[in-house]
Amino acid sequence: MPASHPPLRPVLLCGGAGTRLWPLSRAEYPKQFLAFGGAHTLLQATVLRTRGLERVVEVGDAIVVCQADHRFIAAQQLTEVGVSGASILLEPEGRNTAPALTLAALQATSGGQDSVLLAMPADHIVQDVDAFQAAVAHGYAGACDGAMVTFGIVPQHAETGYGYIRCAGDAPGPLRDVAGFVEKPDAATAEAYVASGEYLWNGGIFMVRASRWLAAIECFRPDIHAACVAAFAGAVRDLDFIRPDPGAFSASPSDSIDYAVMERLPSARIDLPVRVVPLDAGWSDVGSWDALFNSLPRDGQGNVTVGDCVLSDTDDTLVHAEPGRLVAVVGVSGLVVVVTPDAVLVADKSRSQSVKDLVAGLRTTHAALTRSHRKVHRPWGWYDSIDSGDRFQVKRIVVQPGARLSLQMHHHRAEHWVVVRGTAQVTRGQETFLLAENESTFIPVGERHSLANPGKVPLEIIEVQSGGYLGEDDIVRFEDSYGRS
Repeated sequence: MPASHPPLRPVLLCGGAGTRLWPLSRAEYPKQFLAFGGAHTLLQATVLRTRGLERVVEVGDAIVVCQADHRFIAAQQLTEVGVSGASILLEPEGRNTAPALTLAALQATSGGQDSVLLAMPADHIVQDVDAFQAAVAHGYAGACDGAMVTFGIVPQHAETGYGYIRCAGDAPGPLRDVAGFVEKPDAATAEAYVASGEYLWNGGIFMVRASRWLAAIECFRPDIHAACVAAFAGAVRDLDFIRPDPGAFSASPSDSIDYAVMERLPSARIDLPVRVVPLDAGWSDVGSWDALFNSLPRDGQGNVTVGDCVLSDTDDTLVHAEPGRLVAVVGVSGLVVVVTPDAVLVADKSRSQSVKDLVAGLRTTHAALTRSHRKVHRPWGWYDSIDSGDRFQVKRIVVQPGARLSLQMHHHRAEHWVVVRGTAQVTRGQETFLLAENESTFIPVGERHSLANPGKVPLEIIEVQSGGYLGEDDIVRFEDSYGRS
């Protein structure tokens, strides 16, 4: 590879509201962090599909743009698949993909390089990795030549839920000119688009040199550019994370890459040609339960099952059971059945796009169930609220080896800890001691305390809380390894 060719840097756009695949996806744990029965989560699969590109291009460290509340989940999932050195940018608040890519471009140019950015939503499925990598190789050549490159999904049917890209002429080869972008069409128009052979689905994957993106966003949306430049200039390091200045970033309007730049390019009088690479790689944006159904293997009756499921006289149905739950389905067709420890969804598969509207209504009646699961992930491990009642709550807590909870106290609750696996190092007041399996301790109201796992296996305890108020906001932190004090 010629030395003049810039490195490729994967950019993982890791936003998401956690509404479309509820109850599996929640605001604090959106779909990019879910595995859907596979070996890897969608976030992990997104970064892993860039492995192997080293054969044709130098691949630099990934850049991840995510919400601050998701930072530890994202970092842990990258670590689990051996990804190190990633720059994790924390959006102070959601502003859509154009500001997110602008922050990534500023990070990519901060070291003096002008990398080619491969911007990918972190919550999509791509089944054919070889086809994806071949398309990226073609797109890289166009981006090196100064083009803004997008990847158009070869349509499998007439779809009204996606925007379309219209290709210009019959240019040979995989890199084609773009004549324009069109909004989501009605059914008849979508049929005509697909029949013409001139249109591709807009999959939201882009490739461009960092400097070219910054020039384009400054030209078309100087307000977004100025806010992001100011926010990045005021960024601070927090452990392994980069926090842009919240006040400056809040001045940025919310806009997508498509609206802010891409749709303006074909008719714009600036030197930034826009190209498209057709992508036929088993792509899905997993935008609904129906879309997930179409992306997973089916049995002889056309059913998709994940988890412990028993189906009888059932066809064309998706059934998803979380661990520890058996789901039995009899005599139905065309349904979505999703069971988690704290919620159950039953929907007509053809109406799965309406789940987002359902969740909007639940925010007024069952807000907690739209925000988080019963099992809650923390930087040190996780906890599962397995039972609760008047003045008590029972949690199963798992602390990863070498991890430690903050030194903290509670004004309104006492805690009883019982070790069921591993070894616990307990700090209570002025004393520190070890607890082995089947040993326990008591933390009085108002006592400073901490819990750590000094061992090499996960520490598991049962915690019984008692008191007049048991909310998570009754935590006063004095010291914290994860910067939450």
